[in-house]
Amino acid sequence: MKFGIHNPSWVYGPDPAEAFEGVKAKAQWAESHGFVWFSVLDHLIQIGGIGEPDEPFLEGWTVLAALAAVTSRIRLATLATSVGYRNPTHLAKIAANVDLISRGRLTLGIGAGWFEDEYRQYGWDFPSRPAVRIRQMEEAVRLTLAMWTRPRTTFHGRYFHAEEAILEPKPIQKPHPPVMIAGGGEQLTLRAVARLADACNVGGDPDTVRHKLAVLRRHCDTARRDYDMIEKTNIISLLIARNDAGVRTKHERLGARGPLGDFVGTISEAIDLIGRYREAGVQLLINSDYRNDMETHELMASEVMPHFA
Repeated sequence: MKFGIHNPSWVYGPDPAEAFEGVKAKAQWAESHGFVWFSVLDHLIQIGGIGEPDEPFLEGWTVLAALAAVTSRIRLATLATSVGYRNPTHLAKIAANVDLISRGRLTLGIGAGWFEDEYRQYGWDFPSRPAVRIRQMEEAVRLTLAMWTRPRTTFHGRYFHAEEAILEPKPIQKPHPPVMIAGGGEQLTLRAVARLADACNVGGDPDTVRHKLAVLRRHCDTARRDYDMIEKTNIISLLIARNDAGVRTKHERLGARGPLGDFVGTISEAIDLIGRYREAGVQLLINSDYRNDMETHELMASEVMPHFA
């Protein structure tokens, strides 16, 4: 089992100008302590349940490009880019550049989008039906893959178009960077994973994940796709302390800014929970670090991850 860190909060102290220095230090630390994945939110304002909408928030792809230049091994990703935020031909170009800068360490994390308030603030059209946004995402992935692999791309879709489009240089990874589709919708999203993705990302408790992966397997059977070729990932928010007293301290110290996420507990409790995720089929567990708590990462690296080596 492999482990990653997801960065959903840009609050690294009282000075917003230090936000990138904070995330850079965390990514470099993760790379040197056994984590294989580092991802960032692709939003323009903070989402509910993590922080306040007007708190400092950096743009994801800009940050990935910068992190690509100051790391050397860890895989970098957005989790997840909303299909509505960029024209897919432009997104293909941005992602190819990040793959180039990172020397082949990009995963394109993409989803159908859901944050209607952000769409409204930034002037994007928000299709109210989830099925429309999911179809847009599928079409965007097909167009992106074409841009990455063809000398010129002409594409006439229902939502997106390209005419003899050139993308040079191509991404370093061949045949293309992996595509991760985020979300657990059973009828459409997981079907899109089976058709198009190299990885899935689903949330929920271990029983929920087990069920979602069983649904994915059925979609793979229908699509005649090898289920084992898709990497199964899960995102969860963990806060870990050495003992019960430490858990109480985390609740007191970190709870003032809102919900603390999915799990707050001791090392042994975390090992038990992660074991259940592994049994459910998760291959990469990504900790969504709501509160930028370095003790959690240190305990993961020194006490938890060795149990799953």
